[in-house]
Amino acid sequence: MDWHKRFVQQAGWTRQLRAYLFERAGLSAARRVLEVGCGSGAVLPGQPAGVEIYGLDRDLPRLAEARLHAPQARLACGDALRLPYAAALFEITFCHFLLLWLAHPLQALQEMKRLTRPGGYVLALAEPDYTARVDQPAALAVLGRWQAESLRRQGADPGLGSRLPGLFRQAGLQVIETGCLRQDGGHPPGPAERELEWAVLEADLAGLVSPEEMQRLKHLDEAAWRSGERVLYVPTYWIIGRNTARRAS
Repeated sequence: MDWHKRFVQQAGWTRQLRAYLFERAGLSAARRVLEVGCGSGAVLPGQPAGVEIYGLDRDLPRLAEARLHAPQARLACGDALRLPYAAALFEITFCHFLLLWLAHPLQALQEMKRLTRPGGYVLALAEPDYTARVDQPAALAVLGRWQAESLRRQGADPGLGSRLPGLFRQAGLQVIETGCLRQDGGHPPGPAERELEWAVLEADLAGLVSPEEMQRLKHLDEAAWRSGERVLYVPTYWIIGRNTARRAS
């Protein structure tokens, strides 16, 4: 499974949203910005000149890949629950498909708030709710149930996305705006995107579903796309919050 290719695909889903939210958060006037859980660096490139971009991840091989894709970024290996930076260092801190993977997402948000200067912004750019996944025709609905169960077994919270506003408020962040992402950009996925989606499913469901059953469902999936009957939708939520703490005197 080529995970960087998957991360690039996910970054494509949020490209327009990122432009909107970063503008709202004042990215062009920021000095320092941090991505928590930067992975292989799919989101890090393309930030404005003059802004110091930081990225943190706990996976060393992915960080090594991020150095190739985002050589301008200041990268560090670390834990999202204990971020190794000084308080109020960043104007913007953000994450992208991260919080569902954390045992304590509220603690991570509290850490992100700690690092964000008063008046600055914390963004969660994409957090899915796999428990509300929609699959049609009905014969394919089992895929969503299996994927949610697989994510639980991996230690993830498949339903976290719908709880983002509550988590932000618990972390002491003022919710400015929140919504649900159009994951496919409003267009049906092409063959390459569908093949990548199946690669992710096969990785998630390895050992849980037999290869023969996966192949049978894949044939059903392709037939449904060809006939125009296929519906696949995972509600994926985003949010922008503001650190309203007062500046230290």
